[in-house]
Amino acid sequence: MDINFNKNEDHNKLLASDLKQRLAKIKLGGGEKRIQKHHEKGKLTARERIDYLLDNDSDSIEIGAFAGEGMYKEHGGCPSGGVVIKIGYVKGKQCIVVANDATVKAGAWFPITGKKNLRAQEIAIENRLPIIYLVDSAGVYLPMQDEIFPDKEHFGRIFRNNAVMSSMGITQIAAVMGSCVAGGAYLPIMSDEALIVDKTGSIFLAGSYLVKAAIGEAIDNETLGGATTHCEISGVTDYKAKDDKDALDRIKNVMDKIGDFEKAGYNRSESKAPAKDENEIFGILPKARHEQYDMIEIIERLVDNSEFDEYKAGYGQTIITGYARIDGWAVGIVANQRKIVKSKGAKTKPSEMQFGGVIYSDSADKATRFIANCNQKKIPLVFLQDVTGFMVGSKSEHGGIIKDGAKMVNAVSNSVVPKFTIVVGNSYGAGNYAMCGKAYDPRLIAAWPSAELAVMSGASAAKVLLQIETAALKKKGEEITKEKEEELFNKIKSRYDEQISPYYAAARIWTDAVINPLDTRKWISMGIEAANHAPIEKPFNLGVIQV
Repeated sequence: MDINFNKNEDHNKLLASDLKQRLAKIKLGGGEKRIQKHHEKGKLTARERIDYLLDNDSDSIEIGAFAGEGMYKEHGGCPSGGVVIKIGYVKGKQCIVVANDATVKAGAWFPITGKKNLRAQEIAIENRLPIIYLVDSAGVYLPMQDEIFPDKEHFGRIFRNNAVMSSMGITQIAAVMGSCVAGGAYLPIMSDEALIVDKTGSIFLAGSYLVKAAIGEAIDNETLGGATTHCEISGVTDYKAKDDKDALDRIKNVMDKIGDFEKAGYNRSESKAPAKDENEIFGILPKARHEQYDMIEIIERLVDNSEFDEYKAGYGQTIITGYARIDGWAVGIVANQRKIVKSKGAKTKPSEMQFGGVIYSDSADKATRFIANCNQKKIPLVFLQDVTGFMVGSKSEHGGIIKDGAKMVNAVSNSVVPKFTIVVGNSYGAGNYAMCGKAYDPRLIAAWPSAELAVMSGASAAKVLLQIETAALKKKGEEITKEKEEELFNKIKSRYDEQISPYYAAARIWTDAVINPLDTRKWISMGIEAANHAPIEKPFNLGVIQV
């Protein structure tokens, strides 16, 4: 191993350690004092409930752990969006679990909470995956009600999705384990089966104080909407549980009796670990985002037995395409090659060098054909992003780079096999789109700590923004010295660098998670297993394209 490998390894392992520390802090939710108060009420926390519900020693992945990070500071923050979401197994059946975290503002819904809940339902709908709601929420966070209440992708969409999933035959189970008020009361009752925990669970459209103010009736919350009321008088809930664990045990019993599902039929064989050491990823991936490396080396440490059958290896070399297996699942991989390669017969730069991480016309053409092949063969697609964008300049434009890029975007958009995206490094501009960014419906999208997501790199953007800002200042008559220009550049770049961080993207759910590279195989495998619940319902059709 050379000195660069060791430097890269140290840098990337520090990033992985930082990720671990950030996650540990987030898992405390509203903090240790609020967790203690929660326990004093005889209640488990959201994470404790999920851990008890999911099968012991089984894999799980968390969606949106960093949702809300760094946001809503004026409101005291909203760790993990005030809700915990995991894909895991209950009685051997894969499902998605959504649990309100009542240690965070009593489980109230911030705008990001709504977005995160809708993402969970989207995953359930796309994959026909059973969904379990563990409800403990004070409802909409009133100081921000205008950002969570009335629009199409706001709070009300949750109940619309409940109805749609019911019509699709997707199992929905809800347990009311704390507050469930106002419009939120519809969620458990629109589920297939609803449980409520005695003494701690309550459901009502308006609490006792509001009832008193509205109609003058004096009544306590337990009589108004407690477990006994809804299990014995209103019939709103189906089961009364004595405590949290009893409710979760009942959910396990329900899940244990669910019948099998029609499978999509994706090919799977016996899983094999990569022949090459996965830990070497840390040393291969460069410390600096502009440095070159061979993406094949990364692929060989992610796929079974390190076996990769490359498609059109000598053509369009800045995109790598090929077939492999991940945890036994057959996959088609589309990855950005980050080393400089020689061009052979490319439209844009014949017989010249091509820059790694840049999409050229021949690369886009190859990727389009490969995506069509995977759709023909019913093979899930995995995109490994480290892309700086499409090639620019007169040769590229005259060679039809826009047309070839459009073909690739068309193929990604219309692909009917499930797609999974891992942001390894750069994810800039239209390259993000062509390589199946969030807007192109990947079933799951995760980023490594080394990722950067933006229109362009921090340095490039800062140079553009600096030109605009200095021009504006000069127009006002200000003199721009070299020192002043450098100060402005650093200020702009610092602000922009914060926005391209993978944590900034994850906070806004532009990605589902920031993950340790060593968890990539698990994410893709569990994602394909989820997708296998949903047979393909329409043929692959590219539509109209410029040839």
